[in-house]
Amino acid sequence: MKSKRQIDFEKSLEVVYTILKHLTPKDKEMIEEYATCLFLPKGKMVFREGETPSHLVCLISGQVKVFKEGIAGRDWIARMVNSAELLGYRALFGEESYNVSAQTIQDSVVCRIDKEAIFTVLKRNHNLVFDIMKMLAKELGFVHAKTITLTQKHIRGRLAEALLFLEQTYGLEDDQQTLKVKLSREDLANLSNMTTANAIRTLSAFSVENLVELDGRTIKLLDRKLLEQISQIG
Repeated sequence: MKSKRQIDFEKSLEVVYTILKHLTPKDKEMIEEYATCLFLPKGKMVFREGETPSHLVCLISGQVKVFKEGIAGRDWIARMVNSAELLGYRALFGEESYNVSAQTIQDSVVCRIDKEAIFTVLKRNHNLVFDIMKMLAKELGFVHAKTITLTQKHIRGRLAEALLFLEQTYGLEDDQQTLKVKLSREDLANLSNMTTANAIRTLSAFSVENLVELDGRTIKLLDRKLLEQISQIG
């Protein structure tokens, strides 16, 4: 068992080094000393809104939803995270509490790097700072684009965009049609900022129109071009 954990830790670090480019050998030594890797089963909270971040969190494998807890139990999914990505780093570097929560949607592995250790690395590695700035800029651009979507697009446009976003984030199975992520109808609704009932009705309409094929939580995109048109028209 110890051997397996050690192998997983080494593999996890390789993913961390892929995310955090331009690390020097000295940086890697520090990260290895102050990093811990954890297995989180499906449905496990990675962090909660209001908590103070003490580590930089890297998603090594699995899938995570980042969401804002809403009124009457209705959440808003702000971001879907795939393997080899950072989680909650804006709050960490901004020295703020998390304003969102993160939860696994399938079995996952995360690597947590102590805050002071990563700050020490950043202070001496300007190339890494630049990489983090680019990540933050891209995420800010995504948030701006999503804000426009939620305020200007109708239900069909929002759902079509959500399906295309899931394809872009998680990819497709070998058939090049089936999404590699399986969301509940509630999560799909929260991602599209609509009620679950509206998500179910709209997805069923897409199925009748042969835009998608449904099998439980499995969704196959049958007509990607038309979904793109619906998304663009809004």
